[in-house]
Amino acid sequence: MSFTPSDTVLAMRARLERFMDEHIYPVERAYYEFVEDQNNLWKYPPFFEDLKSKAKEAGIWNWFLPREYEPWSPGLSNLEFAPLMEVMAKVFWAQEVFNCSAPDRGNMEVLAKYGTPAQQEQWLKPLLNGEIRSAYAMTEPQVASSDATNMELAIVRDGDHYVLNGRKWWITGVLSERCQVMLVMGRSNPEAERHSQHSTILVPIDTPGFRIVRPLKAFGSYHSPGGEGELVFEDVRVPRENLILGEGRGFEIAQGRLGPGRFQYAMMFVGMAQRCLDLMCQRVGDRVAFGEPLSKKTSIQHEIARSRCDIEQCRLLVLAAADKMDREGPKGARDFISMVKIVAPQMCQTVADRATQAFGGKGVSQDTPIQHVFLTSRFCRIADGPDEVHMSQLGRWTQRDAKK
Repeated sequence: MSFTPSDTVLAMRARLERFMDEHIYPVERAYYEFVEDQNNLWKYPPFFEDLKSKAKEAGIWNWFLPREYEPWSPGLSNLEFAPLMEVMAKVFWAQEVFNCSAPDRGNMEVLAKYGTPAQQEQWLKPLLNGEIRSAYAMTEPQVASSDATNMELAIVRDGDHYVLNGRKWWITGVLSERCQVMLVMGRSNPEAERHSQHSTILVPIDTPGFRIVRPLKAFGSYHSPGGEGELVFEDVRVPRENLILGEGRGFEIAQGRLGPGRFQYAMMFVGMAQRCLDLMCQRVGDRVAFGEPLSKKTSIQHEIARSRCDIEQCRLLVLAAADKMDREGPKGARDFISMVKIVAPQMCQTVADRATQAFGGKGVSQDTPIQHVFLTSRFCRIADGPDEVHMSQLGRWTQRDAKK
């Protein structure tokens, strides 16, 4: 089995790396200084739209959509996109510059796969053009949301409309000034079989009865300009045409939304971890302590070696997952998908922790992206499904296969 990129992918990666060198890395710190200023809450830096325009002109745009999503896809397979995602993720916010960021990435997959022509015209096209942003509203404060079948927000049919009542929280991107629509998952058929009780419906952000209760801080940060919010739906009425796929199909949509997006998410951690390792190597070569560069210390050499091993193992696992997804689809790749969901964020957190230690005080400051990588990795070990859920699923499947 070979994961060597094709000449086409190598050329695309070279274009992407040039773009990162010329346009992203030079303004990386300026971006964080702007969005972390409380006077700029939920706003983007003034140069951000220019970066997106340059990315469009360079043709580095919407590369995340696999070829089965034609006509919306640029034609890449999951395996071909993986090394490109790794480069984009070396600066976390750069994914949005190329219109390849979550939650829009998953929402665009849903609309491309399940949306009606009218839904695609109204919402998918402006998302693909990078004109608007979106949110995916599933998690609820009153139930264990790691089990999607627990969702209680009520979606009740009333003539030509559906009426929504309930509460959501930790909804990423909803606070952005560019967020215009949410994909909301709720219970529409409470008497049906457990996995057929829920539906997903499109709710414009300006619909009467919807309000943002408060922004939520994660590890003391609002994560501006997208943020995470707690939401309330009080008699929110939306047209029946806003329902995606049909009543009782919400769980199916939730699973489908996490198809290609799952390994893309995992490759993001590979890119962030590689960036931390690169910075760590530069730091220990430049820094002198107790009469010699830190790079001469055996303990530092060991930490660098462990980090390289961890990253390479995770990278190969994600590439294997992408390859299996291409050949067998999400169902055939589900074991590998669970593995990358378990391994990738923990690996990235561990590598970022080692880099933090090597940098000392600078490692926990705003002068490097390392503290952001560490906190993002830790946050995602809950936000994208707790480690325990993925491990339980993988454990059950592994035991099942062993009995055959």
